Amino acid sequence: MRRTHGQRQGSRNIMSRSKSDRGRLFIRRVMHPYEVGDRVAIVIDGGQQKGMPHRRFQGRSGVITGQQGRAWVVAVKDGNMAKTVISRPEHLRPLE
Repeated sequence: MRRTHGQRQGSRNIMSRSKSDRGRLFIRRVMHPYEVGDRVAIVIDGGQQKGMPHRRFQGRSGVITGQQGRAWVVAVKDGNMAKTVISRPEHLRPLE
């Protein structure tokens, strides 16, 4: 068989949810009032596909630099490279 090279390739455990969390939408996480300069952790929610960042950024922390529609722009360090991740608030958690 040919190996797939899609964006969610190799993500069976990273994006899976526990049995009790399956289908549940955490409204507090979606409605959290973020500000520019806030520190956030990127924790991918597999139940929400819209605005999902790439799985490479799972578990990374960064700083919010702006808003883009309903999503937030987060500055993240990937090794020595500075990258920007556009993610909706379902996949972000506040730090501090």
